Amino acid sequence: MEKRTVEIMDTTLRDGEQTSGVSFSSSEKLTLAKLLLEELKVDRIEVASARVSDGEFTAVKNITDWAAGEGYLSKVEVLTFVDKGVSLNWMQESGAKVQNLLTKGSLNHLTHQLKKTPEQHFNDIEIVVSKAEALGIETNVYLEDWSNGMRNSPEYVFQFLDFLTAQPIKRILLPDTLGVLTHDETSDFLDQIIAKYPNTHFDFHGHNDYDLSVANVMEALKAGCHGLHLTVNGMGERAGNAPLASVVAVINDFMPEISIGVKESSLYKVSKLVSAFTGFGIPDNKPIVGDNVFTQTAGIHADGDSKKNLYFNDLLPERFGRKRKYALGKTSGKANIQKNLQELGLTLNDDELKKVTERIIELGDKKERVTKEDLPYIISDVLDSELYQQRVFVKSYVLTHSKGLKPSTTLSIEIDGKLYEEHAQGDGQFDAFINALKKVYQKEKMELPKLVDYAVRIPPGSTSDALCETIITWQTKENDFTTRGLDSDQTVSAIKATEKMLNLI
Repeated sequence: MEKRTVEIMDTTLRDGEQTSGVSFSSSEKLTLAKLLLEELKVDRIEVASARVSDGEFTAVKNITDWAAGEGYLSKVEVLTFVDKGVSLNWMQESGAKVQNLLTKGSLNHLTHQLKKTPEQHFNDIEIVVSKAEALGIETNVYLEDWSNGMRNSPEYVFQFLDFLTAQPIKRILLPDTLGVLTHDETSDFLDQIIAKYPNTHFDFHGHNDYDLSVANVMEALKAGCHGLHLTVNGMGERAGNAPLASVVAVINDFMPEISIGVKESSLYKVSKLVSAFTGFGIPDNKPIVGDNVFTQTAGIHADGDSKKNLYFNDLLPERFGRKRKYALGKTSGKANIQKNLQELGLTLNDDELKKVTERIIELGDKKERVTKEDLPYIISDVLDSELYQQRVFVKSYVLTHSKGLKPSTTLSIEIDGKLYEEHAQGDGQFDAFINALKKVYQKEKMELPKLVDYAVRIPPGSTSDALCETIITWQTKENDFTTRGLDSDQTVSAIKATEKMLNLI
């Protein structure tokens, strides 16, 4: 069976930026534009709205300068408006060559927002499209509120499409602007349109207000649409847009007749970077990219995985550059613990394993979050084994922070019974502590892991003077691992997390 190629247009940098509180800097937009086109290999990117701000102009100019040199200029698109060519002048100065012209796809929007007749609107559009053609700018046309247009004024929509299909435009973009479509409606509306205009390229742009965007995308593809608009992490206004990672996985696993060029193994990397740039967190249970979605919690699942991958599906984490994990908690059971022990290279007999399992269940009942890295400490605590006893002790420290002076730390640390003392300055108290620690380890010709992530939080519903938890992710040549510290003082909790790291390495 010959596959049908579908274009993937990523609109994270334009529609995704409409997420409340999110704004990309021009350098972040350029970084993501490069990553989306070169690493993730989406077909097109919508990067901005014309005329918004000087910063937006700079961002688009930076992207088009780069894209022109790399042969990607035709893949960079800008949202424009029916404004007698003002947007086109903005585009020309920015170097962009593809406009996505925003028009009214429902009679309701046209009548009450623009207060114009269809003929007046079409005439205004024709002027803009003609000017774009004269300037060498390619035109795609958005039918804003198209889904409600099909529900409430289909005669207007088809009148509009009759007009557009006679214009020199490349694509017609059909958005479910308010996220109101069911999958049945998506199928019905697109079936009608594609049957009537078989030679026109149609894109579907789904929103997720009812959590139906992925289902609607599937129906749009079955109906024969030629392109999809998606965003990284499903970012966008209100409940967001159809999420890129989920749609890619669904197409690859359930729609063998469709071919897309997106590189699955880069989805997680891009997702994490977008989250870092925006401060827009990824829910732990978000399909494909959430922290917990490849974590088995129930012990019976880990047991089944060990016997014949009984609890695996086609969403193998390795497809997305990830690994399966086995959570430790009150439902873990021995199988989960065995999986984590194997990763640490540790072996326990049946009696020892039973005692450790009981201890982890006890911690889980208290809502304690147990990690793989905690296992040696739990083993040491439960079995009182010399093998896992602490070898590195942060004995004492003085943390100073004075106005006009760099923060500094004096540190006393014991490693295998030998005492060391060092003093260092840093950008903050914890940075000064790490710099003093580096001096100690350099003396012993030992290398410390790289700190790659640092997060502080207090228990939900608590107050700022309660215990806070510092979670630090470290990177070695072999792998990444996380340690946690708990204390009423943020810096002290970070030091406790660091002491745990020193014992783990």
